[in-house]
Amino acid sequence: MEKATRIFGDIDYERAGKQIGHLYLPYSVTRSAYGNIALPIAVIAGGKGPTVFLQAGTHGDEYEGQIALCKLIRALEPGEINGRVIVMTATNLPAALAGARVSPLDGVNLNRAYPGDPDGGPTKAIAHYVDSVIFPMTDYHLDLHSGGSSLDYQPFVSMRRSQDSELDRRAMAALKAFGGPVGIVWGHTLDGGFTDAAAIRRGIVSLGGEFGGGGAVMRSAVSLVERGLQGFLAHAGVVERKKPLPEGETRLFEVSGRDYFVLAPDAGLFEFAAVIGEEVAEGQLCGHVHFVDDPARPPVPAHFRRAGTVICTRHFGRVERGDCIAHLATPLR
Repeated sequence: MEKATRIFGDIDYERAGKQIGHLYLPYSVTRSAYGNIALPIAVIAGGKGPTVFLQAGTHGDEYEGQIALCKLIRALEPGEINGRVIVMTATNLPAALAGARVSPLDGVNLNRAYPGDPDGGPTKAIAHYVDSVIFPMTDYHLDLHSGGSSLDYQPFVSMRRSQDSELDRRAMAALKAFGGPVGIVWGHTLDGGFTDAAAIRRGIVSLGGEFGGGGAVMRSAVSLVERGLQGFLAHAGVVERKKPLPEGETRLFEVSGRDYFVLAPDAGLFEFAAVIGEEVAEGQLCGHVHFVDDPARPPVPAHFRRAGTVICTRHFGRVERGDCIAHLATPLR
């Protein structure tokens, strides 16, 4: 039997209307013996349609989705809804308030913590609540990401391959409805700790995406997310489409193996020889690691292990051995 969550609140998921409030996770510390972590949540409901769960702030330093969902909560009204929209703007609130990828309270990455543990640290308790309470009532799911402070991304919407061809077909239809210039299919891992992997286990149509990066807020990426949210909600059947999809189809790519990723071969300062959007060949130079503390030492090269399009590069100049410095995508087969 699944353990019950320790998270509580006064949100009624079955009530029609617009509710904006908090979920409370007990967290006793020196400054607050009976303290709680207050996780923001909104529920906008009306009619008898499906449930859509929208989340951002899985990683606290990824901002475009957090902003777009704040704006959506203020704009959506129950009279526009046929079903239910559940929104968490800062799913891992401690990380969001710290502007950090992982929670400063326990050092855990929420996007590796599913299915979670109600008796674990704060991050695992949050993962457990999402997995055991919100996911069972969800039909469509969208988890908004960006490259955070350490990566720059070509903005894209994404889905992850499951072992269910019908679920994959429905996810691809939702991806195309979200729109945007680029769509990515993740096929190289089904790590059970990922948010979308947990959603897939529940049979939910689940999308993700990387919208910007570098620890900044890209206005163009926020706009892309805002348009995509309208397309996604309309596709799910909970709102009417207000505007037609932009002209042009989404270009589809895949990431299907570890050889798509380039890792730093040594610690030092990395100088890129390729840029986002560039088509590269197998064995082509990705860049060099330089050693400012030993300037006579020749730089160490890093090469692409396969051909493809560069969709991600590291933002920080300083690297440690094993850091991801770039990754590729290839046209979807």
